[in-house]
Amino acid sequence: MNAALKPLQIAGLAAAAFAAVAGFWLLRNFDPNAAGSIFPPCAFRELTGFYCVGCGATRMLHALVHLDVPRAFSMNPLAMLLLSVSPLLAAWKLGWRATAMQPVIALLSQPRFWLVLLPAYWIARNLPWFPFTLLAPG
Repeated sequence: MNAALKPLQIAGLAAAAFAAVAGFWLLRNFDPNAAGSIFPPCAFRELTGFYCVGCGATRMLHALVHLDVPRAFSMNPLAMLLLSVSPLLAAWKLGWRATAMQPVIALLSQPRFWLVLLPAYWIARNLPWFPFTLLAPG
């Protein structure tokens, strides 16, 4: 098996690394919670008044950059959970096939799972009753 990267793959990895470093720097130095923030507000929230699936993700990443995990989790619990399994998914994609991961990969690779999870989360985080209010950005 040839493990050498092609030039386009190297360029893609370099662009991703640059974007990650730039994003980290922006999130470290600019607060999305502050008035006049350089980060735009959620367009869906601005138009409808409801939270979308991704609402709070920028503030979640800002809290993570500042190592405030509880605050990050309060901003978008689903995104935090997905972020926590992403290294395992990347390892699986790169060839690490741990037997214990197979059921998780099987579930996450089913479109039906996402077609149920995302709309259910979207609706649940807009319900005004406890415990659903815990899903809204804090």
